[in-house]
Amino acid sequence: MLKAGVLGAGHLGKIHLRLLAQSKNYELVGFYDADEIHAKQIVKEFGYTYFDSITKLIEAVDVVDIVTPTFAHFETAKQAIEAGKHVFIEKPITNTVAEAKELIALTKKYNVKGQVGHVERFNPAFTGVNTKINNPMFIETHRLAEFNPRGTDVPVVLDLMIHDIDAILSVVNSEVKNISSNGVAVISETPDIANARIEFENGCVANLTASRISLKNMRKSRFFQKDAYISVDFFEKKCEVVKMKEAPKVEGDFDMILQNAEGVKKQIYFDNPVIGNNNAILDELDAFADAINNNTIPIVSLEQATKALEVAIAIIEDF
Repeated sequence: MLKAGVLGAGHLGKIHLRLLAQSKNYELVGFYDADEIHAKQIVKEFGYTYFDSITKLIEAVDVVDIVTPTFAHFETAKQAIEAGKHVFIEKPITNTVAEAKELIALTKKYNVKGQVGHVERFNPAFTGVNTKINNPMFIETHRLAEFNPRGTDVPVVLDLMIHDIDAILSVVNSEVKNISSNGVAVISETPDIANARIEFENGCVANLTASRISLKNMRKSRFFQKDAYISVDFFEKKCEVVKMKEAPKVEGDFDMILQNAEGVKKQIYFDNPVIGNNNAILDELDAFADAINNNTIPIVSLEQATKALEVAIAIIEDF
């Protein structure tokens, strides 16, 4: 088992602590949090071991799980990597692309692995259909959330939209050609609602909307490709695949047939996968353990997370 320690025991950090303690791939050694009073309360409530310095925690583990605020990702990850430890970093990978690229270089220098917590890649609604998404040409995403002060230290693009940016980049096999966007700061000092249009070299267009001032939660993505429409509901963990094929010569009573202006007939049918019940955060942590143990590339590598950050920053700079 890999010895793991968590840096940062806030809302998400506590979830990571609980899941690492449950995982069959890790031995949870302990955690560090800058707020000592808060840390001791966690010790009292859950019994986890508290380290009073980052250095001591890093020395005691094989894997450092970084769940600190984004501004601290780079320095803590750098310290862990230079100590020869594997790093799991919550999204976004770092504050800047330059920092992210330096971490990539360091992992190669010290021969360690890194993965970033773009958890929607492990959402069962997405994993159920991602292999069916083949050369999409139009993508539309809506990620809406009720207001929560947590996370408003960064623009909504880095807080919410980056999940969809990463998912889109994982299925569109093309370089970004152009980005246009708009964002509005309503409650926070940074944009709370944003829309972006990403154009790819192969002609694919993605239209993304993210808001953290909505009256209801929504996390939906729609993928349109030749002869197929795929819908992913990340919030409800549901997906729908609608496909078209050549209409049969003899149409059945219940066949759904469309005919275009040229007289070509297509049959519509559903190819919906069975969605399992899983914990996406536990799955991403276990997947990282597998990558370490089997010496394979992590599912969400530092390189992939850096590309998502590059696009997110380009969106913000276009406001």
